[in-house]
Amino acid sequence: MNALRVHGLTVKRGAGPVVRDVGLVLEPGRITALVGPNGAGKTSLLEAVSGVVPPSAGSVHLGGVNVTRHSRVARARLGLAHIEQGRAVFPGLTVLENLRLTARTPAAVDEVLALFPELEKRRDSPAALLSGGEQQMVVLARAFAARPAYLLIDEMSLGLAPVVFTRLLPVVTRFAAEGAAILLVEQFTHLALGVAQEAVVVSSGRVTYTGDAQTLLDSPATLHSAYLGS
Repeated sequence: MNALRVHGLTVKRGAGPVVRDVGLVLEPGRITALVGPNGAGKTSLLEAVSGVVPPSAGSVHLGGVNVTRHSRVARARLGLAHIEQGRAVFPGLTVLENLRLTARTPAAVDEVLALFPELEKRRDSPAALLSGGEQQMVVLARAFAARPAYLLIDEMSLGLAPVVFTRLLPVVTRFAAEGAAILLVEQFTHLALGVAQEAVVVSSGRVTYTGDAQTLLDSPATLHSAYLGS
């Protein structure tokens, strides 16, 4: 599998750009932590990569294919999955039906249900009747069941109990070990850096650091400087 490559990506919202001339590379089998202060443009960057919003400049390539003008569905067919902030379940469908929509194989449904015993107990319940945390689990499980080649994760911990979030980090690591290229945005910066090999820091819409994730963990001063954009 080839890398996901982003070149000179710029995203405008309202009066001006919120992402400015960003470039990054997601290599197969590796996790990249995308970190930065609130409002830095991280979510907008992921949305432009997955096709939720169009960029005003730059390009996105999946495995050598320029998908900058492709729809989100077309990008998904090429192996790109995006776990967005918030909950995007199909409320009228049961948990099992939600998972079957994206599962790569029937066996993948059983595999993700084993990761989420809370969902196994509610497999025949309409998603609308689940708690907020359970709906977030459905979103995660649906993406995991697709076994994507490229996985963008925006705030996996949102709405999850700490014990559930901690349980899922090794799952993300395992997917990378099996060959997926993963971009991880997470409010718990040190946890994200701890499972990543590479790190990209975005501040005010611009990349202020690209390099080894461990370096940022070992040097709070470097991380702080990147957050400030200096």
